[in-house]
Amino acid sequence: MRCRSLAQCCLRRRRTRRCRTAPTYCDAPNIKGSTCRRAKSYPDAGRRGCDVTLTGDRFAGRFLASGHPLLVANYESGCEAHVTDDGGSIVFEQVGGAYVFRSFQPGVRTNECVTLAKDARQDFLVCLAGHMGQGLLETGVAQIVFAQGAGTSIGLSVDMMLTAEDSIDAYGANVVTCRERLKYFELSKLAAGPRKDTVTVDASYADAETIETACGKGFAKPAQTFGELAPGDAYVPEGDEKSGKLVIDLVTRKAALQ
Repeated sequence: MRCRSLAQCCLRRRRTRRCRTAPTYCDAPNIKGSTCRRAKSYPDAGRRGCDVTLTGDRFAGRFLASGHPLLVANYESGCEAHVTDDGGSIVFEQVGGAYVFRSFQPGVRTNECVTLAKDARQDFLVCLAGHMGQGLLETGVAQIVFAQGAGTSIGLSVDMMLTAEDSIDAYGANVVTCRERLKYFELSKLAAGPRKDTVTVDASYADAETIETACGKGFAKPAQTFGELAPGDAYVPEGDEKSGKLVIDLVTRKAALQ
């Protein structure tokens, strides 16, 4: 049977040239395809059995300057709530030619990412983040920060570099605050950038001109709106936003239209 990802090869305990040991987070009787029906040592699981299903998204690189190559695999779990995006990531470390389980990272989803060389010893992992709550779609571009934890554990944290908020489902249109000069509504299609230490992302946004129009004479009122605007806010109806490609510098953290 072919494996869709290196992490799935490890999960199924297959012995391959690139995966010679099984992870320690699942016993063989609990493995079914790409799912571990009862993951061992799952954080805050108590006595309940937490399921972990690998999605096939995985990213490899030298994310710790002083360590071995790492593999980060995205997963879904019924133990995780919507607030933690119904899953997280598993970290493996390559030791002696084999990938070894190092930690679960609930809530840190890594399913739309790019790996870039930071220098001769270390790589960047940059991901597109997203979350929907109460009709608000939040998207962002984040660096995933790796840190050596207690013992052999390796932890992840999210360093958000740029954020956007689409409120069409909440208000019937996107909303801007009139004192703003720029607001991003949605970020998508993350890719490596045109220069070293950069990434690109497609963006829909309101610039100063768009915000001035919304807060002055205004656009045509949306066909249907929900709730009431706060004082100093204005609608930017769907179709009246602008769009373009942003280049984000990972060192300076500045974003500019390409």
